[in-house]
Order: sequence, then structure tokens, then C-alpha cells
Amino acid sequence: MSKEMRVPTVGESISEVTVGQWFKKDGDLVQLDEVLCELESDKATFEFPAEGNGILRIHAKEGDTVEIGGLICTLEEASSASTSASVSAPVAASLAPATASSEIKEMIVPTVGESITEVTLANWLKKDGDLVTLDEIIAEVDSDKATFELPAEATGILRQVAKEGDVLEIGGLICRIEVGGSLATPSTATPTPTASAATPTSATENYATGHASPAAAKILAEKGILTTTVAGTGKDGRVTKEDAMGASIPAKAQATSTPSSIASTNPAVANSSADARGIRREKMSSLRKTVSRRLVAVKNETAMLTTFNEVNMKPIMDLRSKFKDQFKEKHGVGLGFMSFFTKAVCVALKEWPAVNAQIDGNEMVFHDFCDISVAVSAPKGLVVPVIRNAENLSFDQIEKEIVRLAGKARDNKLSIEEMTGGTFTITNGGVFGSMMSTPIINAPQSAILGMHNIVERPIAENGQVVIRPMMYLALSYDHRIIDGRESVSFLVRVKQLLEDPTRLMFGV
Repeated sequence: MSKEMRVPTVGESISEVTVGQWFKKDGDLVQLDEVLCELESDKATFEFPAEGNGILRIHAKEGDTVEIGGLICTLEEASSASTSASVSAPVAASLAPATASSEIKEMIVPTVGESITEVTLANWLKKDGDLVTLDEIIAEVDSDKATFELPAEATGILRQVAKEGDVLEIGGLICRIEVGGSLATPSTATPTPTASAATPTSATENYATGHASPAAAKILAEKGILTTTVAGTGKDGRVTKEDAMGASIPAKAQATSTPSSIASTNPAVANSSADARGIRREKMSSLRKTVSRRLVAVKNETAMLTTFNEVNMKPIMDLRSKFKDQFKEKHGVGLGFMSFFTKAVCVALKEWPAVNAQIDGNEMVFHDFCDISVAVSAPKGLVVPVIRNAENLSFDQIEKEIVRLAGKARDNKLSIEEMTGGTFTITNGGVFGSMMSTPIINAPQSAILGMHNIVERPIAENGQVVIRPMMYLALSYDHRIIDGRESVSFLVRVKQLLEDPTRLMFGV
């Protein structure tokens, strides 16, 4: 009797997968949960474990495209003699911890947000077989919005199921905790001295030895480093994400010397190598795919329009120069431009509430508060943390909140709550040198303000041409809910408050 193993459902929009690398050969004896191969979808790479014990018969070869539900392989029942000789020892070793423990607690991926359907296991903080305590942080998990910590749900021995770099659906199994287990339990599965002496590498090397996790493989591909040149420190010698990040690009002395010697004897070869053009491919991260999907949806589903104006930044720059030292000495934080823009935006939103509203089905939702989203460029991509109730904050409170959120963004520590619920967004492309742009609305919001580079330009002032530090402002808005009069008036009000910042102090 044989067991058929088919492609599992891995996502609502995924209809087929590609067989990547087989870790076992046709005819090999495999065990339950042993990883057989890698399957690649258009969203992620995941491992395909054995659903039982038996002899592997491969049907889909490396590179084959198989539909969801398609047959990948079968597992044939081994004879009782061979099964008992080759399988009973590993099975007994794997079952020994379970019998020693009174209960096995399965930990699954928790729900981390309404729109999040999958996460990536970024980093194990505890090793397989470690004794963990209740609420102790054992792993870090990445979603397409944030990185969050995974605490242990019981006290016991950790048995890892998912590996670093694995993409897991919400509700997917991450690990098991053997409640009541002891640290002495794993040693029962160690091989006898005779067997280890005869084959010193057989007990430690298997399909994972020297193999890179999907996350590690991506990093190594970006660096141009072969997986075989990196020593793995993960379980069974697997190359982990940390190994890949710490790997250095090998010296190219030999590679560079060879073309030079050839070029000296064959100029035609030298010219062809100099003109060679290479390309490389890399998979999009979960965050990048989510951002792409949302931006395209905004362009397709909103009547987006952009209006422009310019602001004389000299009054604000004069104020900063006059009070920045005293401000930092008193509040412990620098006085930047963002606090002025945030305060000005909050005043203008109160006067033009449609800019602070959003569409929900056939209804318009207006907000009597200003939760200002600030676009931040983080290592993993663009994130938009939110300053809550910004209309009630002082300049120093806004600056401190911006510093706090930007620091968490750089460390990939922002929570889902800190990035959801904004009513209006400010993005500053000027820090990268942008002169003018048309920012895309951050759905489900209805408007976004784009700041740009400050450039000294000649302008007419009181009948004279003077040089002033000028900045272009861009307001992109959803014309379905915001009319031209409201958008232009909002931007003019922001300009007025910035060019005369004393108005912010007196509320006029």
C-alpha cells in the first residue's frame, strides 16, 4: 500500500508551484516530517515534509510545475524487517521525549492583523532541545508590516518544526513544547560509539547539511556568494540567515588576473568581456509585494489628483537657528521641520475636515482627531508609523514621537498597532534630494502631503527680487471625497502657517 503526497493549498491566489530541490532520492527510506524537497510559488519558497514513513517514489522532478492538488510523490510501505531495522531506532528516539513528557503543546502562528495571511520565521532565539519557560521569547517573526516576538506558551523542551526563513500561514505550526520534559531526554537519541566511529559524519550530516534556508539563499544570491562556500551553523549544518549576513564576498584576485592575462594575448576577448552585460533576479519581500499591491490598488480605485504650491522656508529656518540650542537643552531632542509641518497640517485638517476623512463603502467617515502617518524608509522597505492625536501634542512631544518611531522602524521593531489607523500622511522626499513629486495616497486615507528639497531660488517679494529658501509642496487627494476648492484651500492654509509660524502659537 502506498501513500500519495500532493501539493497542499498554500494561499488563496496561488494555483501552481514549481518543484525546487529534492533533498531525498527516489528509493530512499524516509521518515515522518522529514523534509523531502522545496516547493516554490510566486510568493514564497516552502519545504515539503513527508506525511509518513516509507520508501520514496518521485513523480515530479526538479523544475516541474505542479498544480495545487497535483501528485508530487508516493510513499511505499517498507517490509516489516527493513522497517523495523532502519526506522524503529529513529522512531524510538523521537518518541522518547514525548513519553517522558506529560503533554505536548503545539504553537501556531497567531493572528497578527486583519490583512496579514502569512509570516516569515526570521530568527530562532532558542535552539532545538532547549528548556524554555512560559512567556520567554523564543523566536522573531516577520510579517509584511512589522517584526514581532513569539513568546513560549508553556514551560518545557522546545522542539522546532519550522526553520528560519520558512514562510508560514496564519495558524501554521511553528514548534512544539514538551511540557514536563527534561534536558537529559534528547541525549537518548545519540548513536552508539561504534556507529559514530565507523561513520563520523553520518550522524550529523543529512539533507540540511550545507543547504541554505530561503532567506539565507536570497541574501547569498544578492552578494554573489555560492552556498557551498558558507559554513552553516544551524541545525544539522544548515546555512541560516545570520550565516548569510555574516558571509563575506570572496577575493577576486584570481578572477581578475585571468582576464588580464588573456587580454594581453587576445584583445578581442578583452573587448567582449568588457562589453558583457549581466542581469540578476531576486524575489520580492513580503513587505515589497504588499506595498506594490496597495499602491496599484490606490491608482486603480481612487480618483487621485495632485495640487502644488511653494513655501518660503526662511521664517522657520530663522526660528530654528534662534532656538534650536535652547530647545534641545530643555527637551533633549532636536527641533526639526517635521514638527512645524505636523502642527500646520493639524490646524488645516480641522478647518477642512474632508481632507481628514475617508470613504467606507457608500459612506464618508470624518475624524475629529488627527492621527498623522509619517512615511519612513526602513531597511526592509517603506513603513508608515502613526503619531496619535498629533493636534494635542506640543513641538517637543511631536519631535520625541518621531524619533521614537523612526528608531523602531530602523530596528524593525514597529508593531502593527503603531502602523495602522492614520487619518492623513506626510512624506518627505526632500531628504533624498527630491525637487517635486506626486505622492500616492496611503489607503484608506484620502490625502497625502509631499515635502521636497529646500532650494534657494529668486522670488518677488515687496516688488523686489530676493533669494529665499523655497520648498515645493504637493497634495495628492481622492477627488471622490475632496473637491478642488478644499484641496487648494487646505494647501494654501498650510503654506500660510509655515510662512508665518507665529500663527501656530496663537492659533490664527
